[in-house]
Amino acid sequence: MRMYQVEVDEEVFQFVKAHAEPLVDTFNSALRRLLPVTGKKSPMVIQFSGTNTHPSGGLPTLPSHIPQKLRQVLEVVYLVINGPYSRSSATHYVARHHGGKAPQTIIDKYTRQLNLKASEFDRLLEQPGLTDLRKHLNSRFPDYTQLIDEVIAQSSK
Repeated sequence: MRMYQVEVDEEVFQFVKAHAEPLVDTFNSALRRLLPVTGKKSPMVIQFSGTNTHPSGGLPTLPSHIPQKLRQVLEVVYLVINGPYSRSSATHYVARHHGGKAPQTIIDKYTRQLNLKASEFDRLLEQPGLTDLRKHLNSRFPDYTQLIDEVIAQSSK
């Protein structure tokens, strides 16, 4: 789907902002929810190949417009399932990758912000096929189910 740049006044901006879910919505996704738009959304397809991994190494390249919370959770999942990483070491890797953030900021993404304890997240990661993790993420990020399913399907191969 083609994207356009538009200008909005302060009142419209504040209205959309007030109805957006912090750290989840883009301006476009908030507008989609507010307006009676029924057109098909553009796909968020990601391919996992040697040319589509992040230049820094083992991370997949994800679309730039996805929420940071989802991005960081999917990166941890991908590293744990595909590499020799524990959840803890994957968390540290992702924290360093995102500008040297404290690991606690990444932990917060897959615990408090997903309403999980670290031990619950670990159990979800250990489940064959990651079915319950997929369901949990899809319920939290319904606009990104295709992307979540693709990352988890690739991770659990």
